[in-house]
Amino acid sequence: MERFTISLDDHLAREFDAYISAKSYANRSEAVRDLIRHALESRRLYTQAAPHCVASLSYVYNHHERQLAERLTEAQHHHHDLVVSTMHVHLDHDHCLETVILRGPTPEVRRFAEQIQAQRGVRHGQLNVIPVDAEAVHAHVHSRPKS
Repeated sequence: MERFTISLDDHLAREFDAYISAKSYANRSEAVRDLIRHALESRRLYTQAAPHCVASLSYVYNHHERQLAERLTEAQHHHHDLVVSTMHVHLDHDHCLETVILRGPTPEVRRFAEQIQAQRGVRHGQLNVIPVDAEAVHAHVHSRPKS
């Protein structure tokens, strides 16, 4: 493990300590490591240096919107190579929340998320992307029931 020292003015150090406490970090080192990881991941995503990712796409939609639920389900089936899992929650009589876990090439994941978020009736969409290393890229498998 490599060590380095940084200097902070008193005000910034107090703010950082308050941040550490609010986030329940054990010490400054853990907090700094997480901040550095976040900055590096953001840079990779911004510079297209993250060819593969895992992601969560969350959105709220009005389930009374004409054929929206069917369009969303169809889009997920069409991209079964990216969609790992979907969780569906009924918020009230009119609105549902879905969170879709995605895995695959970052540009394809982003395009799928944009396609979902652009559907009429989808509101409050948010994509959270985490870059990953893909050790082995292989063809996906189509699974069909036997009967």
